[in-house]
Amino acid sequence: MKFILTLCGFIALLNHAVAADKPNILLILADDLGYGDVGCYNNQAKVATPNLDRLAQEGMRFTDAHSPAAVCTPARYSLMTGQMAFRAPRGWMVFTGVGGPSLIAPGRLTLPAMLREKGYCTAAVGKWHIGMTFFDKTGQPIRTNGLAGVRLVDFSRRIEGGPVDHGFDSFFGTACCPGTDWLYAFIEGDRVPVPPTSVINRRVLPHHPYSEDCRDGLIATNYSLEELDMVFLERTKKILAEHVRTKPGQPFFLYHATAAVHLPSFAAKQFQGVTKAGPHGDYIYEFDWIVGELMKTLKQLGVADNTIVIVSSDNGPEVEAVAHMRADYGHDGARPWRGVKRDDWEGGHRVPFIVRWPGKVKADSTSGQTASLTDVMATIAAVVGAKISDNAAEDSFNLLPALLGKDTAPIRPYILEQAFRGAKTLSIRRGQWKYLDHTGSGGNDYQTREELKPYYIPDNAPGAPGQLYNFVTDPGETNNLYFVHPKIVKELKALLDESKRTGRSAPLANVVRP
Repeated sequence: MKFILTLCGFIALLNHAVAADKPNILLILADDLGYGDVGCYNNQAKVATPNLDRLAQEGMRFTDAHSPAAVCTPARYSLMTGQMAFRAPRGWMVFTGVGGPSLIAPGRLTLPAMLREKGYCTAAVGKWHIGMTFFDKTGQPIRTNGLAGVRLVDFSRRIEGGPVDHGFDSFFGTACCPGTDWLYAFIEGDRVPVPPTSVINRRVLPHHPYSEDCRDGLIATNYSLEELDMVFLERTKKILAEHVRTKPGQPFFLYHATAAVHLPSFAAKQFQGVTKAGPHGDYIYEFDWIVGELMKTLKQLGVADNTIVIVSSDNGPEVEAVAHMRADYGHDGARPWRGVKRDDWEGGHRVPFIVRWPGKVKADSTSGQTASLTDVMATIAAVVGAKISDNAAEDSFNLLPALLGKDTAPIRPYILEQAFRGAKTLSIRRGQWKYLDHTGSGGNDYQTREELKPYYIPDNAPGAPGQLYNFVTDPGETNNLYFVHPKIVKELKALLDESKRTGRSAPLANVVRP
């Protein structure tokens, strides 16, 4: 036994020594931040984003990057696992409240677990939203959502299936959307240290077109919907400072998932009214400021030059945000794409994706490589020299050649997307062609939802069971060529079906070497 413990200690020391020359990684994920919400992606944006723009100037901006899904939960699952969520049981779900369990199966390799194996310290701050299991007073798992589910929780019990059970050393944040989903309380590790005690009083909160997403729920005394991201920011800054002070030789992976800019748009007090684009504009500005503060923290701690910083979003902008911002302020968070959050059209899943890595990624560079958030896992594996087995990261491609400016051909043969209804609403894009294996948006109903009626475009191929668009001639996805190019439809559908059958889009033996 003593020999085994000594051997384990030696391996841990060896991993720590090997990890010492690895870059730190800060992954910042916005919520519902659209492609057109960021200045360096949209020169007509009505909200200044100087920190995101500066980050792009100091690194690489991807122009063809995508969330793996057009809605939160499956997108975050895919980011953490490198696997399209529709392949997992219940991979179409969007969690609300306390009605888990986690979408991530026990034993599945995750991004933080992979990095921890390579000697990294791993921490998550902010929104989780991939599911976790709460228990009632009898020890039974709660499967009820909404306020009724929150009332059943025994907050003295451990929460299972959260970040600390899937590779993170520490977690501070929320189960679901911080300003929306019934449980308004912070989770520390696997517990709720300050349980919610009263029903939220929405009458004391701001009231405007972007405030209606706040649902009735139980709220803790230390939980302010207007200061959520300030709390998350201070926690991340504290973690970074403590890590650099106590473990200067060990690299860190910190995942910072903001509440911004998911509705309700409750910017912190200091940002209310700072833009000329209303409450949601203020919220976008707050997110940009947070990115700036995190960069400032890295520089003050002396680790900015050895830290890979990745900033992206979990999907496109929300319906109300786009409709009202377009009408009231001339700002289009989805510009120049068709569709919004939940839709399979580009506006639902094409997102900002910026990477800064001094000395490795050329400053002020742009990549047209088609990329997905699923690719973060294989790319980081390549950076740290991790190996990925064939039963993990099935949809993750290594973008490191693009980051280093060594790509000479497309890295991905094609990209898959899933809309709001999961496996029933999939699409595939290869080169200039995009095939949607369904009718309509796959998410929102543009014929019946009032905010979207002005943007309804009748399908010019009525009766077609799917949609085919040519991105060279029709990037706005308005001219359905399903009946014009039946051969291409057949090819892309066969490729999509093959990917579903084999359970992967990335090649087998996806072993990544530094």
